[in-house]
Amino acid sequence: MKRQQILRWFAAGACAAGLLQALPAAAQAWPSRPIRIVVPFAAGGSADVYARFLAQRLPDQLGQPVVVENRPGAGAVIGTEFVAKAAADGYTLLLMSNTHTVNETLVPNKPYHLTRDFVAVAPINYADLIFVAHPTVAASNVRELIKLGKERPGKLNYASSGTGTPYHMAGELFKAMSGVYLVHIPYKGSSGARTDVIGGQVDLMFDAVTTMVEQVKAGKVKAIATTGKQRSVVLPDVPTVHESTRLNEAITKITSQQEVQQGWARQGATAMVMNPTAFEKYLQDDIAKWEKLIKSANIKPE
Repeated sequence: MKRQQILRWFAAGACAAGLLQALPAAAQAWPSRPIRIVVPFAAGGSADVYARFLAQRLPDQLGQPVVVENRPGAGAVIGTEFVAKAAADGYTLLLMSNTHTVNETLVPNKPYHLTRDFVAVAPINYADLIFVAHPTVAASNVRELIKLGKERPGKLNYASSGTGTPYHMAGELFKAMSGVYLVHIPYKGSSGARTDVIGGQVDLMFDAVTTMVEQVKAGKVKAIATTGKQRSVVLPDVPTVHESTRLNEAITKITSQQEVQQGWARQGATAMVMNPTAFEKYLQDDIAKWEKLIKSANIKPE
C-alpha cells in the first residue's frame, strides 16, 4: 500500500456509530411497546456511552421506553447475529461502528451480511481517534515513537478493544505507515484496554478522543497524535498523524520531480529523498562519522 494512501486513511480515521435494524421494516403502527438497542461491545466503551445517551432521550420522541443491552464477543459478531435473527419488527436495533464494515471482509463466514440482512436507520456521530502512550514510554510525538520503535523492534505493544475494531485497525495502519513493529494485545472491550494503558501494563493505544480526552488532560497518558484532518478542538495542542509527516511529504514531492533533480544535477547537487525515519538515521550516522574523525585526529575548536 502506498504511503500516501495510508495517510489519507489516517486523515479519515474515526470511530463512527450508527443504528441498524433487521430487514424488513415493520408495517404496523410503531412503536407500541419498548424498544431495545443492542450494543455488540462491552459496557463503558464509546458505542455503549452513545447508545445509553440515545436511550435516555428517545422516549421523549417516541413515547416508549428504550433499553440498552450489551452483547459483546467475537469482534461484535455475537451481538450483531442476535439482532439479525431477531423479529424484523423495528423493536430490536443494532448500535454499529466501523468494526462492522471491517468485519464484512475480515470475517467472511459470519452468519449475516450487513447490507443484506440490515437496513440503515440513522447515523449517530463519529469521533477522531487519539494515539496515546503511558507516561513511562520514552516518546512524546510520532517522530520519537517511530525512532523508539526502530531501536526496540517488537518491544513496544498496543492495546485494542479486539481484532477488527477501529482501535486495532488504526494500530495496523500506523505499523504499515511507519514500518515499526508493535505487538497487538486485543481485549474484550475498550474499557479493559484503556485501564491497562493507564496502569502501565500496556504501552500504547488508539482510542476515541471522546473517551480518552480526560485521561490526557489529567496526565495519566501522553497524547502522541490524533487521526483527524485537523487538530481536535478539545486537544488543540496535539498534532495529527498526518500533520507529523506532511512537511516531509511536501518536500519529497519537490525533490522527486525530474526537472528539479536534473536542474540540481547540472549544478553539481544530488536531490535527497528520505522519509523522516531514514533522514534521522542519516543524521545519526553522519554525527558518528565526524565524531570518530575528530577524536582520532584530536581536533579542537579554535
